[in-house]
Amino acid sequence: MSDYQEYLAEKEKIDTFVNLGYQLTSVTENLSGAFLEFELKNEMNESKWEQLHIKTADARKYFSTLLNMQKATK
Repeated sequence: MSDYQEYLAEKEKIDTFVNLGYQLTSVTENLSGAFLEFELKNEMNESKWEQLHIKTADARKYFSTLLNMQKATK
């Protein structure tokens, strides 16, 4: 898979969580990429957590932009 195709796949996964209402709550970066934690709270204030492993530099830039936008709207 090309780097661009891998980026598109990672971007689509991130967008899916965001479109479902998940909030990006944590980012842990290391030499193998970034691990993103997403949280979705329901009406009863119960949380559901999901994690993604992001490897491409372009996807890391993309989620950084989303994180900044998320912080700006709070």
